[in-house]
Amino acid sequence: MPGPPPPQSPGPWQPRLALEARLAAAEARLEEDPGDLEARFDRAQLLRELGRAGQARQAYLDLLALAPGHLGALINLGELLHATQYRSAARTCFREAVARHPDHPLGHLNLAHALFQEGDYLEAKGHYEAGLKLDPDQPEAHQGLAFTLLQLDDRDGAAAHRQLGFAGHAAKVLPYRGDGPPVPILVLASALGGNMPILPFLDEDRFQVTVIYPEFFDPETPLPLHKLLINALGDADLCAPGLAAAERLAAASLAPVLNPPRAVAATGRIANARRLGALEDVVTPAMADFPRAELERPGALDALAGRGFRPPFLLRTPGFHNGQHFVRVDGPEAYAQALASLPGPELTALEFLDARGPDGKIRKYRAMIVDGSLYPLHAAVAAGWKIHYVSADMAENPGHRAEDAAFLERMPEVLGPRAMAALGRIRDALGLDYAGVDFSVDGQGRLLVYEANADMVVYAPEPDPRWEFRRAPVARVMAAVRAMVARRLVTTAPAPGR
Repeated sequence: MPGPPPPQSPGPWQPRLALEARLAAAEARLEEDPGDLEARFDRAQLLRELGRAGQARQAYLDLLALAPGHLGALINLGELLHATQYRSAARTCFREAVARHPDHPLGHLNLAHALFQEGDYLEAKGHYEAGLKLDPDQPEAHQGLAFTLLQLDDRDGAAAHRQLGFAGHAAKVLPYRGDGPPVPILVLASALGGNMPILPFLDEDRFQVTVIYPEFFDPETPLPLHKLLINALGDADLCAPGLAAAERLAAASLAPVLNPPRAVAATGRIANARRLGALEDVVTPAMADFPRAELERPGALDALAGRGFRPPFLLRTPGFHNGQHFVRVDGPEAYAQALASLPGPELTALEFLDARGPDGKIRKYRAMIVDGSLYPLHAAVAAGWKIHYVSADMAENPGHRAEDAAFLERMPEVLGPRAMAALGRIRDALGLDYAGVDFSVDGQGRLLVYEANADMVVYAPEPDPRWEFRRAPVARVMAAVRAMVARRLVTTAPAPGR
């Protein structure tokens, strides 16, 4: 949950019978006048409310065939496509909405959200700003722009829009589309990002989800009724103030808590490197934070070498992910370039762990921890040191996809007993209900751990035949998360906040 969820209007919960009656009325209107665009739009919306995603998608397409510029249909179809992992098609819908309705803020807002999710922060920024020019009072646009500016290292701008977006809007009720009384769940999320991506697992036909941003929530305000509290704050370094506030809110709840804030707070990068590196058969890089001014002094490179950071080593700006603001230093020239390119008043130095195999390639694995069990999520293969699944040579390399498939089908065999045992030790040390571990395996069978925390994302594969082999393994992880939520739910009355 890296950014705010797309804007939606939940409205009051309505029993399924009432929705079915409204759908029948809309269809009766269409029988009388097949060209009634309002009736077509109502029908499509009601199909979506009833959870009939396929029928709703076709209904929106039929409407757009008659009225290609229908704003509501373009926006709603885009949201539906995005929710069902057709992310490229969703962006097409939002771009069309903006092209046909440039003076309507909703198209800009939805397109900005989708672009943010894809990591296109500069274009997302432009559309958030365009939407705010049209309507300066959109809290979700301010929230989205705050997340975006933080990624672009405009910390002052991010803070200003965060205040405008979250002050007075620290709680958000998400849509419920079920056919009976909903099960109330409370999700705590950080206004700075770095959140566990839990929302896609909370089915809107069963749960009524309230999201609270602890940094802006008045601790004297009673918590909404809930049967389960999920702490989604996942980046211990980025979200430290929010985790402290989340711990106070969790202490005020009588409900079960997933990923207790105190356990998440112990998973900062440097703290993790120290405690996980002490485990048998686990190797973590030496790591330390330095003020920029110290790194810019004459002789700083020699001083770093004296601290154990000799070229090649890595430098990164804290608070960023997916390889952003993360460079390798191979010598004095690269060091000067790194300091010039990396933003922020503080930088983190990391020992470089050489994970190359005999063929010169790196295998970077991700395993998920869900309720005490380990699940393979992906194996990325690439020649470069900075490796992520989305940027690795996977789509165009059948051999790499075959390695990914083998890991997903036979993780213990691929990793070996020594690495599997080390992975179990990491799971036990973290003590989290939901987390992910990124790692390689060295020639001795030990785990080289890059990262282990609660904000790792599980994406359903794009609807492309090349990723067919990933669907069942990813579905198993998603099913495990849903089963964990079901096990934690209490069967008594919803827990009051205090």
